[in-house]
Amino acid sequence: MPLKYLSHYPKHLIDQVTDMIENEKLSSYILDKYPTKHTIQTDKALYNYAIELKNQHMKKALPLSKVHYDGKINIIRHALGTHTFISRVQGGKLKAKNEIRVATMFKSMPEEFLRMIIVHELAHFKEKEHNKAFYKLCEYIEPKYHQLEFDLRIYLTHIDRLGKLYG
Repeated sequence: MPLKYLSHYPKHLIDQVTDMIENEKLSSYILDKYPTKHTIQTDKALYNYAIELKNQHMKKALPLSKVHYDGKINIIRHALGTHTFISRVQGGKLKAKNEIRVATMFKSMPEEFLRMIIVHELAHFKEKEHNKAFYKLCEYIEPKYHQLEFDLRIYLTHIDRLGKLYG
């Protein structure tokens, strides 16, 4: 069975993950690095978490209107989070609304994975495309961004094959 979440990674990394699967070490890899899930369970707590990250690293970016967990987002549609920009004319003024939606599955994941997806969506407010500038911004906000993204993909592989690790 191909490792769909890791397909664009180099063969030597895919081989390492395949070896972990075959030797039943995938669970321990994730749990050793990320032993607990976070406590950010409400939309209000998620909004506050995202605002804190935004204010710390992207002060000049447009304000966030809404950040919430969304049960309609799932990995089947190749999305873990989404961002929207809505511009409306209200009484002669142009109002912009910036929203972030995070897949509900992130409620039961380690905080590092939640942080990675929030960073990813925040970066889209400045850089629309997944280009070099986008990933540079992600790394500026979260220096371990690429490792966290890789580990999240390993965890998604775990979910596909063995189920969730965190209740």
